[in-house]
Amino acid sequence: MEKNLDISEIIFKIFAYLFVTIFALLCLYPFIFVLSASFSGERALDLGQVFLFPVDFQTVAFGAIIADDHFWISYTNTLFITLYGTLWSMITSMLGAYALSKKRLVFRRQLNFLLVFTMWFSAGMVPTYLNYLDTQNVLNAIAITDNKWLIVLAMGTSAYNVILLRNAFEGVPKEIEEAATVDGASEFQIFKNVYVPMSKATIATVALFFGISRWNGYFWARQMLSEESNARPLQVYIRSILEKYVDSSGSEPAPFPYECSPYAFVYAMIVCAIIPIVIIYPFIQKYFAVGVNLGGVKE
Repeated sequence: MEKNLDISEIIFKIFAYLFVTIFALLCLYPFIFVLSASFSGERALDLGQVFLFPVDFQTVAFGAIIADDHFWISYTNTLFITLYGTLWSMITSMLGAYALSKKRLVFRRQLNFLLVFTMWFSAGMVPTYLNYLDTQNVLNAIAITDNKWLIVLAMGTSAYNVILLRNAFEGVPKEIEEAATVDGASEFQIFKNVYVPMSKATIATVALFFGISRWNGYFWARQMLSEESNARPLQVYIRSILEKYVDSSGSEPAPFPYECSPYAFVYAMIVCAIIPIVIIYPFIQKYFAVGVNLGGVKE
């Protein structure tokens, strides 16, 4: 039986749908602009004539990217950091969350408090920088000179994601674990065959969080990797192009080596940079709301 809506509810729904639609369009517009700008001519970009559709359509910027070896090296570095960085972060986070979810863990309450404490009071930039330096010293001591591993290993996890996973693991029925224990399953087998399959939604959500964070990682890669380093990720390379050919801090920008606007070149790189996220996100999105709810809400 359908419920008849009164005038106030109708007005509210109209404004709600209108607000959501406008908000969605505002979120979508930057992507549309970047895509249009990457296909626009140099004069149109310099005069600010690009708003919604490409002006003086051209594909020179994408041709320049294909010919740019440094772009592909940086792109490969970003793929490497994202893949292994997400894997490393998931391993450390899941193992830590599993341990913290166990009531038999010694000093469990104190360890959980310290975990949450790092979210209330951040240590700041200096301790983080020292952590990167110490990690670099350890890698050098074991003869690992590829600095991509520094970016992968130095910051392995985040407190927020560990809490999401911990809450998800706490929601697994204890009876299932007890049955597995009776059947002779080891601690690792219980973790692998019981907790992980029953927390797939939260694990997929946290993996998405880590993956996007690694893919977009810029600041510490910029601080720890030199301009000449072949380990620079794509985001650092894009910034270096902007600094060299567009914004050179008051000095005259260097002449751009390709027959297109440096803006179009940068926008084309941004388009290429978001392609993997756009491809992967629809496959994980179905877990997103479920995973956050399961991992973030406790009864």
